[in-house]
Amino acid sequence: MAFSQLLLSMQKVIQEDQNGQSYHEVMRQRKEAGGLPRHIAIIMDGNRRYAKALGKPSSFGHLKGKERLEQVIRWVLGELGIQYLTVFALSMENLQGRAQWEVEELLNLMALGLEQISRDREIADKKIKVRVVGALESLPSRLRRAAEEAERFTERGGEGGTLTICIGYGGRQELLQAVKKLAKDYADGSIALESIDESSMKQHLYTPDIPDPDLMIRTSGEQRISNFMLWQAAYSELYFSPLPWPEFDEWALIGALDDYLSRTRRFGH
Repeated sequence: MAFSQLLLSMQKVIQEDQNGQSYHEVMRQRKEAGGLPRHIAIIMDGNRRYAKALGKPSSFGHLKGKERLEQVIRWVLGELGIQYLTVFALSMENLQGRAQWEVEELLNLMALGLEQISRDREIADKKIKVRVVGALESLPSRLRRAAEEAERFTERGGEGGTLTICIGYGGRQELLQAVKKLAKDYADGSIALESIDESSMKQHLYTPDIPDPDLMIRTSGEQRISNFMLWQAAYSELYFSPLPWPEFDEWALIGALDDYLSRTRRFGH
């Protein structure tokens, strides 16, 4: 067992001994108390390091990361009732900089996950809406089809929350694309120069109808946002967990939320 996992297990035992509560009870209390973020964004980092620490291949870490995401979706959108969850699944840098075999492995795993969403009655019953954003034109046809089908399967959802999955995504790429669209609108005469503002810029981003993240979480100890949601995260509260993504369990999520709840948000004032 990795040291971070052992430490977190010890913390769980201590908390349960002191409070006599399950994580379900604690989540219910946080939800009823109010003040939770409306939108959580997560940089899911550390799958490979998790696998390496256990002497396993990277594919093992990626699979465990996929399983952890499935759990976090249930906790965030289901138990806590948070309206928006956005996850950074694969960056443009990952697509271009990793070994071809690992990229193909990751893309196939993501396609499988999206295909499973299209058959998941729990997703449908809870009315969760799924969106996939990024440079989708650069992705393999199977993954594009799986993304389209998942969006189509959940298009009538939203009451139970919105899950946005960023694949082949880059924050600078998103901003450049938005600027080009605004420039074209101006050249076409459909928008005046003085009308170009933050609102018109937002309308050309990947997530025009989603509020900015209140809380951005990054796992595995790295303390940077790595080109993720550069515009949207301007006033997000940042939380960095030392745990690799596959070890970021229910108590780690509660810890991140408690840290968020202890802060005073000033939005630059």
